[in-house]
Amino acid sequence: MGGMQKIRTGRHCVFVMHVHLVFVTKFRHNVFTDDHLTRMEEIMRSVCADFECELVEFNGEDNHVHLLVNFPPKVAVTKLVNSLKGVSSRRLRQEFPDLVRHYWRANKLWSGSYFAGTVGGAPLSVVKQYIEQQNRPV
Repeated sequence: MGGMQKIRTGRHCVFVMHVHLVFVTKFRHNVFTDDHLTRMEEIMRSVCADFECELVEFNGEDNHVHLLVNFPPKVAVTKLVNSLKGVSSRRLRQEFPDLVRHYWRANKLWSGSYFAGTVGGAPLSVVKQYIEQQNRPV
């Protein structure tokens, strides 16, 4: 398998699971500078480690961020997302007082919604074809 396809093992399973996450700022305000994004990557890497996940890739622009996370099957993506957004919002507010002006209206950094898409492995058509071609007993 390729470099990103590191096979991981759990107590009773073997897995390769990645999710692409996108978080957008509240009201799509242009909030972040390079310093904010650099610190946010450190914060999100730490949160991922707490969930036994790996932040494979991180980047962003002034109003949104993209994360590629390798995660075990025992982790619920919704719980991971809630922690990533909550912890990053709280810590950035503490460490960067200049961000407080972006919280004035809703007292939130992030929009309530997010994008999550599974990534990696074979295309669905290939997996479907593989399953269809199994030697089913007669």
